[in-house]
Amino acid sequence: MTAWIMLGLAIALEIAATSLLKAANGFTRPAYGVASIALYAACFWLLGHAFTRIPMGIAYAIWSGVGIAAIALIGWSLFRQPLTAVQVGCIGLILAGAVGLNLATPTPSDQRVGTGVSPDQS
Repeated sequence: MTAWIMLGLAIALEIAATSLLKAANGFTRPAYGVASIALYAACFWLLGHAFTRIPMGIAYAIWSGVGIAAIALIGWSLFRQPLTAVQVGCIGLILAGAVGLNLATPTPSDQRVGTGVSPDQS
């Protein structure tokens, strides 16, 4: 599995875990809370593996930016939380920053990030 797929799965799990955490209602509904914790654990496991191929700052910026945008939309649509035009604009700035970081960071695709060795040497 590629690092980008792992990052995408980590994002999906984080969004699901955060939604379940809200549904747990302060852990008064423990099954949702336990499911949330399990999904967060899987999310961080995948994110950690993505960090081996994608620079940490880039992966984290994308993970958090997409998560922020998705959770804001889920909060608005499912949990009836307000979302103003200014808030949407700020979320757009966060996403633009994550994309900008990704575009401005050169990374050799054949080298493990931070190890100095190519994948076939590990």
